[in-house]
Amino acid sequence: MDRAIYLAMNGATQTMRAQTQAAHNLANVSTVGFRAEMASLDRLPVVGDGLPSRVNVIERARGADFSIGPQMSTGRELDVSIQGQGWIAVQGRDGSEGYTRAGDLEVNADGLLVTATGLPVLGDAGPLSVPPFTKLDIGQDGTVSVVPQGQGPETVASIGRIKLVNPQPTDMLRSGDGLMRMADGSQAPADAAVTVISGVLEGSNVNPTRALMEVISLSRQFEMQIRAIQTADDNAEAATRLLRV
Repeated sequence: MDRAIYLAMNGATQTMRAQTQAAHNLANVSTVGFRAEMASLDRLPVVGDGLPSRVNVIERARGADFSIGPQMSTGRELDVSIQGQGWIAVQGRDGSEGYTRAGDLEVNADGLLVTATGLPVLGDAGPLSVPPFTKLDIGQDGTVSVVPQGQGPETVASIGRIKLVNPQPTDMLRSGDGLMRMADGSQAPADAAVTVISGVLEGSNVNPTRALMEVISLSRQFEMQIRAIQTADDNAEAATRLLRV
């Protein structure tokens, strides 16, 4: 009976991990540029003495869903959405280069172009610094142009270009801070073919209905495995009483 309890306990543990991932996706249905996390429950044979018929269940990460999210028009000059595949290069909290699809940008108190979470947006020569401006435009190729504060529209000047990259999805991994990074630790080269559109944001690609159904299904699986543990425990107690007799 102890083996049955162990197998059911292992299944419940892995299902709980899958629930965490599914709940994380559901919580990010409204997060700009979010890419759904993908995972699955796989069978893992138990290696050791005895017949090779023992199998445990393990939850494996399958990376991210790279499908394009819905486009939402905002009309805000600092909102940008990548058209097709591609990523915006930003500087992570640890100083390393990461990549995001979240295009809700802003200029912070230090004059840096940053994401809504405060991460500096990278250009060809590092973080993009924006001088005081009357008007700011972001071109399709990521070029940031401003009309300096107190000047007329004829004084528009380019201050740099947002670094846009497009590595292969298989070469990228999601890191703990939510950014995508190159799996080998390198930096992706800028890709001139990647374009953006201003005044538009890309929403999360999580399907809320599917995510909710997955959470409910995993919850039922977890309950079944807990019941299996209780049943195995009850059977063990019954067997013990018979041995005492």
